[in-house]
Amino acid sequence: MTNRHPAAARRPDGPPGQPRLATAARHAGQAVTLFPAGALALCSALTGHREAARRRWLRAGPLPLGAPSPGAARLVFHGALTILLGVVALLLAGALTLAIARGLLYGFVDRTPHDSDWGGPTLAGAWLVHFAVSVPCVALALVILDGLTRLNRHTTAPLRGERRPAWALPTAVLACVLGLLFVIAFVHQLP
Repeated sequence: MTNRHPAAARRPDGPPGQPRLATAARHAGQAVTLFPAGALALCSALTGHREAARRRWLRAGPLPLGAPSPGAARLVFHGALTILLGVVALLLAGALTLAIARGLLYGFVDRTPHDSDWGGPTLAGAWLVHFAVSVPCVALALVILDGLTRLNRHTTAPLRGERRPAWALPTAVLACVLGLLFVIAFVHQLP
């Protein structure tokens, strides 16, 4: 018998028989909703609807007995952090869309001559090379989106009356800083 933390039994990783890939895909989809969820929580907390915001935002039931109700400052902080993680997720979802369009669907979206393209001069060669490059990029983006959803779940654990891992907040801040650096690098490469 393994000794598991009580919060581990309540994690929403999906039903016990659900494959890991399906759970990861569901979490990747949830990552793009972090921004509106954080905005809703922030607005609700700022307008005085703290408990309703906590329950709606986290899809959480009542707090465990003895757990203190989160204050407005904590809800505002976690709402703002969720917004930042949501922005990172939306940037990554945009890059994922671009990787799918320019890689997996290359032959449908690029009708220019393929003389200087990767894998050119034929359309089939260029499509094959772009497809081969985009598959790992798409897989990596899905893994990171899954990770952002799980990271948000860990950072908001105190709002559900659970214990937050010590690594969660520094990792969330690092993810936000890396997202900001990505935006700066992307803007500087534009003509």
